[in-house]
Amino acid sequence: MGESTKQHLKELLESFDTAMLITRHGDREHARPMAVAAIEGANTLWFATSQAAPKSEEIRRDGRVSATFQSSRKFVALSGTAELVEDRAKIHELWKPTWRVWFPEGKDDPKLVLIRVTVTDAEFWDNTGARGLRYAFEAARALFKRHEPVMVESQHGRVKAAAEGATPVSQRH
Repeated sequence: MGESTKQHLKELLESFDTAMLITRHGDREHARPMAVAAIEGANTLWFATSQAAPKSEEIRRDGRVSATFQSSRKFVALSGTAELVEDRAKIHELWKPTWRVWFPEGKDDPKLVLIRVTVTDAEFWDNTGARGLRYAFEAARALFKRHEPVMVESQHGRVKAAAEGATPVSQRH
């Protein structure tokens, strides 16, 4: 059950190409849309940015971040720790030609740095496919009977990391 929830989260994350990355700026949060560079498992996200970008300074000061992903029927909200990664081999591995707009010198542009987010807590809602049909049925039934709809198994899940570097443990709500 735990591994299937982590796998489901991984598949959901891989279905998105952008996220709202939320960093801390003093006493407020700062959100901005970011292209997802890569997803590794259910617990590591990669983004690309400039060394001099405000988000880079915010991460240097406070690595606690959140990210949200949304489509019309799929939603993921996660928290984690971000760090800037200057590993040129990893940059070459993740490089996308569209990044040249911001990094005209290409993969070796000295301004280019990666953001690695290690996920500590993630929650998802998935109303696609059979889950979505079953949820629609439950919602209609609840409306008719005037009670709250029953959550469909695997429609909602949560993955929490027990400790830094630990494998996330899953539980359904």
